Amino acid sequence: MAHLLGGENLTVSYATRTVLDGITLGLEEGDRIGMVGRNGDGKSTLMRLLALRSTPDSGRVTKRGDVNVGYLDQSDVLDGDLTVGAAIVGDQADYEWARNPQIREIMGGLVSDVDWHANVHALSGGQKRRVALAKLLIEDHDVIMLDEPTNHLDVEGVAWLARHLKTRWRANQGAFLVVTHDRWFLDEVCTKTWEVHDGIVDPFEGGYAAYVLARAERDRMASVVEGKRQQLVKKELAWLRRGAPARTAKPKFRIEAANALIADVPAPRDSMALSRMATARQGKDVLDLEHVSLNFQGSDDGRKLFDNITLRLAPGERLGLVGVNGAGKTTLLKLLNGEITPDAGKLKRGKTVVTAVLTQEVKELDDVADLRVIEVIEREKRSFNVGGKEFSASQLVEQLGFTNEKQWTPVRDLSGGERRRLQLLRLLVGEPNVLMLDEPTNDLDTDTLAAVEDVLDGWPGTLVVVSHDRYLLERVTDHQMALLGDGKLRGLPGGVDQYLELREAALAGSTVTGGGNPATSGGQGQQPAGRTGPSEAEKRDARKALNRIERQLKKLDQQERKLHDDMVKSTEQSDFDALAEQNRQLKDLADEKDTLELEWLESSELLGD
Repeated sequence: MAHLLGGENLTVSYATRTVLDGITLGLEEGDRIGMVGRNGDGKSTLMRLLALRSTPDSGRVTKRGDVNVGYLDQSDVLDGDLTVGAAIVGDQADYEWARNPQIREIMGGLVSDVDWHANVHALSGGQKRRVALAKLLIEDHDVIMLDEPTNHLDVEGVAWLARHLKTRWRANQGAFLVVTHDRWFLDEVCTKTWEVHDGIVDPFEGGYAAYVLARAERDRMASVVEGKRQQLVKKELAWLRRGAPARTAKPKFRIEAANALIADVPAPRDSMALSRMATARQGKDVLDLEHVSLNFQGSDDGRKLFDNITLRLAPGERLGLVGVNGAGKTTLLKLLNGEITPDAGKLKRGKTVVTAVLTQEVKELDDVADLRVIEVIEREKRSFNVGGKEFSASQLVEQLGFTNEKQWTPVRDLSGGERRRLQLLRLLVGEPNVLMLDEPTNDLDTDTLAAVEDVLDGWPGTLVVVSHDRYLLERVTDHQMALLGDGKLRGLPGGVDQYLELREAALAGSTVTGGGNPATSGGQGQQPAGRTGPSEAEKRDARKALNRIERQLKKLDQQERKLHDDMVKSTEQSDFDALAEQNRQLKDLADEKDTLELEWLESSELLGD
């Protein structure tokens, strides 16, 4: 594979802290890389360096002369005075760009519902993000770098972007580097993972699931990570193997090693025990919305946001909510919390119910900005019971990533992710028995998300989560419901996948309107109405392919074992020429296995395995 760009001995320091310390790495043709690490450990800094958007203190970045790099920043960089059309395609006439099917597909996937003639400054955060993505993706880049591309995107937008990145280039063409906390997205699109920590970068093969396994093995073998983090990693791994199936680029990725690691790890939570505890705390009645209707805010023509919906929350229930932007997810939480009175219907509230809501804003911390983190928590209580275990304030704060040093940091000096963690902690120590979380993953890194999930696993109350993060929803909730934008609330026995199928079927059965985007009128990229999956003929071909691939993989395994035996003999005989040739053959075998395993995965997904 051809080299595209790379960094040599990159070092970046801020004041007394070294963020990157002599990093050397590169991107090759075909690389699909996800970057993970704690907030502040240098992920965005490294991406800006590789994109030539900033300069290191020492070291250098080089790229092949003809390589074109596209870069999506976390911040809003669009000119607010431009119209949406001008921001994306410049001064091109509609007929110039609309004749390109790939551009039409991008427009339909990202901005079909955005007013083509509206000024950018009038758009919502999610719409601005999609406009910026569309502008980047319609351009012809050899390398694409995306810094938190899923921020402000709903479940559909994240799924569309994943499909686009997987099909944008052929297997050994192009490359992308992505920083995101969305673990489903990392598993879906990445074949390599870079972990940025302590000034260095550790590379791993595979997406998030493979990375978790490899990191757990590394920590166990090195014996350098404290027991608490090892248990967290093992628990996360146990979820990956026992919970909703996470995708990896290796269909049979070291299963024996994974099973050995999780043999002594219990299920993430005991749902029956938590339900009993919740009933004891809450009684049988929690929150019931009965026959509730609510008009759109400011609507005088009777258009309904909710149309005669009923929702009953049971003690210990764990509900995930998904839906299109503007369908009313946040409003539904406000109805449940009694902040909004419905136009029709009523809210029934149990006598012992104590609610707490994690909003998308962090203004709730403004009144404690001058206090230190530990002082904020100790103002509530000095000891807490979580899942039957007693924690001191310091222990609880530490469990969500505040080290002894960080516990004494003033709230005003915390980063966005740290403020988000403290906001959640402050809610939990108030000991509510109904907890509602509105987009809780905003600004949190993957390690912190795992810690938050660990705390929620032992929390014995009723939980309602609104999120576009599929991984989180499947991890901490037991079932999901959808707001589809038609005023109704629908159960999803098939989870988020069923929601996406419903939305795809709805779009396929109707003409997209309201965006004013010329690209959407032709229905580009839509599936024929009624077609929701592969045909029987396609399934038969996929089964045949699976059988063929598994036979080939078995033969390659035999050849690989023989080569290893031959290499041992060559080493013993000091035959270095033979050893070099055998090493080359081994690499060729590995490349062939990677190709076959990718084919295996594609056929398996077609069958729904």
